[in-house]
This record gives sequence, structure tokens and C-alpha cells, in this order.
Amino acid sequence: MAGGEPRPVGVGEGGRVEPPWLGAALAAALRFESSHAMLLHAGVDLGQFDLALMLTQAWLCERDLRPCGSCAGCRQVRARTHPDHRVIVPDAMRLAFGWLGEDDPLLRAGAKPSREIRVEQIREAIEWTQRSAGSARGRALVIHPADALNLSAANALLKTLEEPPGRLRIVLTGTDPERLLPTLRSRVQRVRLSPPSRELALAWLNEQGIEHGEALLAVAAGSPPDALHLAREGIDATILAALPAQVARGDASALTGRPVPRVVDLLLKLAHDAMARAVGAPPRYFDAGALARPASLEALQCWRAELMRVARHDEHPWNAGLLIEALVTNGARCWAAPDGSRAARARHSLHSTG
Repeated sequence: MAGGEPRPVGVGEGGRVEPPWLGAALAAALRFESSHAMLLHAGVDLGQFDLALMLTQAWLCERDLRPCGSCAGCRQVRARTHPDHRVIVPDAMRLAFGWLGEDDPLLRAGAKPSREIRVEQIREAIEWTQRSAGSARGRALVIHPADALNLSAANALLKTLEEPPGRLRIVLTGTDPERLLPTLRSRVQRVRLSPPSRELALAWLNEQGIEHGEALLAVAAGSPPDALHLAREGIDATILAALPAQVARGDASALTGRPVPRVVDLLLKLAHDAMARAVGAPPRYFDAGALARPASLEALQCWRAELMRVARHDEHPWNAGLLIEALVTNGARCWAAPDGSRAARARHSLHSTG
């Protein structure tokens, strides 16, 4: 997981919703009060996890269904101490959030946090759901992100989704419902989040101390949380503006030392925009002025395939420095050989960088 991960939030004192664009989504989700299982989804991260916590706060609120943000139930959900509230996330996310107990296995030397939700986590949660609830409000289970459920974990969850014990309600989050098992999708009520306006997104980023957030928001595909992640990793508008030209000349200095998943994500977006420019289409992520230099479409396709292969194995113990240098060097060939003749034939193996 990338560094600088913002901590999840809920509805605060006085019922204030943060981020503000989630207010309408919360109201929409609360209209499905009779549904015992929901999937909150959007194409990018718009705060689905925050919305899930707000929704479960509303379910467990001791006053009404706003939620109020100030009763004991709301405060306990925010503090992760409510006995009738459970959150299941991958171990890598628990580590990023700092959700570790004193004897947590992840604190052991050499422990490798999983990016999947394991079947053991789901079985433990199911056992928890079968106990008696502590209040008349019932129980609430959050699974984030549902995309991270491995096959065994997803199958283990199906019966509980279909026949939840007692007054259990379950909320899952995700970015692409089609990545989930059809049998899982059929058991949940879907609620799709709408992206905030550009003005609202930029205003929120400004409130977080991020000025000139336009470039960050573009590279984040309109996701304010992802734009905030980029900023907290030290990536700003100046770095993004210079990146296309740096990659074109084989300069990896702006990417050296960054997590491999972040580097691959940025390079894939650069490859996308360069391919769009090569066929006369506008770029999506980077400023058009930074992509004025033409590149070979055929070479870009080869480079993108290489990047996709690395993305599928980003947990491999790569030698990160050598890998990043190799990816940028191979990317530079797309601009160095605009006719594609040399770069299109170059399918360099990255095994030596492992």
C-alpha cells in the first residue's frame, strides 16, 4: 500500500459529513433501510470506506438515523470500540492504518502483510456474527474492499450474505462490481457513488493543505482521496509536469525510491496519454503541453504490455531501483525511435532485476 494513507473517518460531532460529497450518497444508502447487505462502489476511490463507516454509524446510532455523530454508539464506531461493529480489511491496510495490537502477528520479524482478505478473517467474522448483539440496533459488518476477497473468502461469505443471523447488516465496498463473484453480487443491494464536481474536489484538497491540486486530481482520475495520497507521498504539480519529458529522455530520478506500485501506476497513465496523443486523441491524466513530443504507437503498446506484466506481479521481491531504471529506460525508447522499428522489437526481460 502506498504511503501517507489517510485514516478512515466517520460522521463527527453534530452530524458533520467528511468528505462533504458523501452526504448525498449516505442519504441514498439510508433509503435502502430494509436491505441487509449493500455494496458501495465507484470507478475510483471516492471515499467508499468512509461512507461505509458513516452508514454503519447510522445503523448503530442511539438517537436516530442521521447519524448524530455525538452519541456513545457513533463515538464508539469512530473509535473502533463498538462491540457490535466489525471492520474487515487486508492485513496490509491494517498495517497502514496502524490497527495493530501488542501481540499482532504482523509485528513479528519477517511478517509479510497480505493484500487479500483471507478466508480465516471471514470465518472469524462469521463466528462473531453468530453471537448475541449487545443492543437492539443489531450488528454491522464492514468488508473493505470487497475486491480484495480471495476466492475462498468470497465463497465463505455467501451463506451469511444470503441468510444473515439476527439483525446483522453487512456493507461491502469496491471499485468494480464485475470483479466480484456473480453469486456475491446477486446477494447485495448496489449503491453507486457519484464523483464530486471539480470545484468541490479542489476545495476539499485545499482544506487538506493541498494547493494547486488540478494536476494531482487529473492524474488521480478525479479521485480526491487518491490525489491526497499522491500529495502525501511528495508528488506535486511540478513533479507531474516534468515527468513526461524526464521519462522521454530516460531520467528516472523523480521516481527513484518510490513504491513500485506507484511508479507502475504513473507510467501506465503516461503510456495511456502518449498512446492517445499518437492517434490524435486528448490526454486524460497529464497536461497536453507536456506530451507535445511524438512517440511510436507500436513501441508504446510494447511498453504498456511490459508495465502491465509488472503490475500483475507487484508483490514480487523486485530490486526496486533496477526495476524502475529498466522501466523508464524502455519507456524512453518509445520517444527515441518514433518510427517504432527499434523499440517495437525490444521486449526486454526484467528477470535480472528481481
